[in-house]
Amino acid sequence: MSTNLDKNCREIMEVIMSLAREIRCCSRDEAICQDVTFHQFIILDAVAKKGELGLAELHGILSVEKSTTTRLVNPLIQKGLLKRDKATHDSRAARLTLTEEGRETHRRVWLCLGDFFQNITRQIPEEERKGVLESVRVFTGAMRRAAVACRCCE
Repeated sequence: MSTNLDKNCREIMEVIMSLAREIRCCSRDEAICQDVTFHQFIILDAVAKKGELGLAELHGILSVEKSTTTRLVNPLIQKGLLKRDKATHDSRAARLTLTEEGRETHRRVWLCLGDFFQNITRQIPEEERKGVLESVRVFTGAMRRAAVACRCCE
């Protein structure tokens, strides 16, 4: 490997390690707010956006196995935040909707996360915010495409 390529690879590795370290709060099974984990909030938010969501659609949104989706959804149903019904188009399929309590919890968690996101925003100089966010989008897109093409990530 050439010295320049090695330097670039090391810089990318450092960025990925730093990102992984800092976003751990988003991957833990600990409540972030209102007794809801980050992944559970992603579910509540996805259902809130669509009004109702098929369980199969959720697998793609979360990018996890069906069993993991079920493991994340069941506590939300048990807490009374989500309701699971049979889909009208296929009795084997399930559709999810927010309960009234689920809508209120979604709203409260958004307020909590909003404070966190605003704090992040304040840490980035105003003249750099748009460029930073675009750069992160480009980088994560490149990671996604590289992971699809890379056999080492299997």
